[in-house]
Amino acid sequence: MSLMQSVSGAPLTRALVNRSFSLWSRQRMSALAWADVVDTQRKTIRWLVKTAADTRFGQDHQFRSIRKVEDFQSAVPVRTYEQFYDEYLKASMPRAENLSWPGVVPFYALTSGTTQGATKYIPVTRKMVWSNLVASRTMVAQHMAARRDSKLFHGKFFFLGGSTALEEIAPGVRQGDLSGIAALEVTDALRPYTFPPLGLALETDWEKKLAAFAERSVREPITLISGVPSWLLILFERIFEYTGKSTLAEVWPTLEMVVHGGVKFEPYRSRFEAILGDRSRIRLQETYPCSEGFIAIEDYATPHLRLLFDHGIFYEFIPVDELGSARPTRHWLGTVRPGINYAIVVSTCAGMWAHLIGDTVRFESVNPPLLTFTGRTKYTLSAFGEHLISEEIENALATVAAAQNATVSEWHVGTVFEGALGYHRYIVEFATPPADLKAFRDALDADLSARNADYQAHRAEGVGIPAPELIEAKPGTFREWMRSKGKLGGQHKVPRMDAAGKVTQEIVDFVASGGLLARRVGAGPGG
Repeated sequence: MSLMQSVSGAPLTRALVNRSFSLWSRQRMSALAWADVVDTQRKTIRWLVKTAADTRFGQDHQFRSIRKVEDFQSAVPVRTYEQFYDEYLKASMPRAENLSWPGVVPFYALTSGTTQGATKYIPVTRKMVWSNLVASRTMVAQHMAARRDSKLFHGKFFFLGGSTALEEIAPGVRQGDLSGIAALEVTDALRPYTFPPLGLALETDWEKKLAAFAERSVREPITLISGVPSWLLILFERIFEYTGKSTLAEVWPTLEMVVHGGVKFEPYRSRFEAILGDRSRIRLQETYPCSEGFIAIEDYATPHLRLLFDHGIFYEFIPVDELGSARPTRHWLGTVRPGINYAIVVSTCAGMWAHLIGDTVRFESVNPPLLTFTGRTKYTLSAFGEHLISEEIENALATVAAAQNATVSEWHVGTVFEGALGYHRYIVEFATPPADLKAFRDALDADLSARNADYQAHRAEGVGIPAPELIEAKPGTFREWMRSKGKLGGQHKVPRMDAAGKVTQEIVDFVASGGLLARRVGAGPGG
C-alpha cells in the first residue's frame, strides 16, 4: 500500500470524506432539482460541436456553422454503430486521432451485451471517463442526500465487473471491458475505497475470480455492491455457501446499497428482496449505463429512471414506429412527450454523433425527465405482426411467476418458423419452478394478450398463431451456455429475444445435447 493509500484510507480521512461528500450531495441534488433541463441540453450540444469542430467528423458536417439543435439535426444524420464504423472508425483503427473527438482515443469498450452480432468497439475518451464519473457521483449523491446518516465512505464499494485486463492494440491505446477501463482509471487515493484490489480484478478465469470474491469480500466493510443482477445472484449464492448466512445484512452489516443494471430487473426483484435482510438499511438502486455513456439512475422518490442531462451527453429520441424511415422525426428534451416509445440517439464527449444505441424508452414525465426502459430496438417479436417488445414479456413473466409462487432466473424467447403458422418458443430457467408448467404457459399467454392488442389479435382462434412453446431448463443452463460462448461473468448478459430464431435454436440444441431439459409444454393449439 502506498503512502497516499494509507493516508486516504485512514479512519479520520474516511470520516472527513464522508462528511464532505454528504454536504456536497445536498448541493448537487438541489442544483439538479432547479436546473433548466432543456437549456442545459441546448448548451451541451453547443459545447460538444464547438469542441469537435476541427476534427474530421466536425469538418465533414460543418460544425462551425451549427448554432442550435435544429442546425445539428439538419447537418448530422442519425447513424447506427455499423454505419459510423464503416464510414469513419474502420479506416482509423486502432489509432483514431482527431477523428470525431480531439486527440487520440485511449480506450475502446468492447460491447458484450448479447451473444448476437459482431463485437463493437465503442470509443472511450478521457472526457467520457469524466462523464461516467459525474454520473456515478450523482447516483451516490442522491443516496446520501436522502440518507443523512449514510456512511458509504467508511467502507468499500464492491464493483462486480469483468476483467480489468486490457489489451494494448497500439501505443497508448487499449481495449477491453468497460468495467476494466473504469477500474484502471481509479486514482491511487481512491483505491482504499474500492474492492476488488487491482490484482484480483485482473483475473480472467471467472470461476476462480468468483471464488476469490466470495472468500475475500466477506472480510471487507462493503457499503455498496454493484453488478448485473444475474451475476450478483451467483456471487451471493457462493457467499451464502461459504459463510452459512442467508441474508446480505448478515454478511455485510455495513451494506447500504445494491446497485444493479444492464437488464430489466423485475424478474429478479423477488429474489433480491428475499435475501436483503434489513430492508430499512439496504436499498436496491437501478442504473442505466451502456458502453456509449451513463444514461440514467433510479429516481429515489419514484419507481422510474431519472435521465442524467448535464454530463456531456446530448439526447435525441425517435418514435420507434419511425425507425427505418428515410427521415424519422428527431425529438429532444425540448420536444419529447410522455407515453411514446422512443429509440434513444446520443451525441457524446467520446465522439459518437447522433448515434442510435439500440435501446428504447418511454417518458413518464418530462420535467423532471423520468423514463422507463422498454427494451432494445432489435428485441422485438413481430414475425407474425404481433409486435411484442421485451418490456411486455419481462413484466408478464414477473407477474405470472409471482401469482404462481415461482421465481424466474433467466429466460429467452425466439420465433420458430414451422408449418403454415410459426410460434414463439420460450426457454426459462427457474429458481423456484411453478407446480404446473402448462398453467404457467397459459397464464403467460393470457397476460401478454391483455397487455398487447396486436398479440391478442394474432392469437385469435382458428386464424392466429399457436400458444407458445415453453421449455423449462435445469438450473445453471444459461450459465453453462454463456460459458460455452466464452461470455461468462462480468457485463455479459443472456440475449432475451431473437426474432430470427437462430440463437433460440442454438440454445435448444444446447439444452438437448447436455441433458438440461427439465419439462416441456409444446406449442398449440392455435386459439
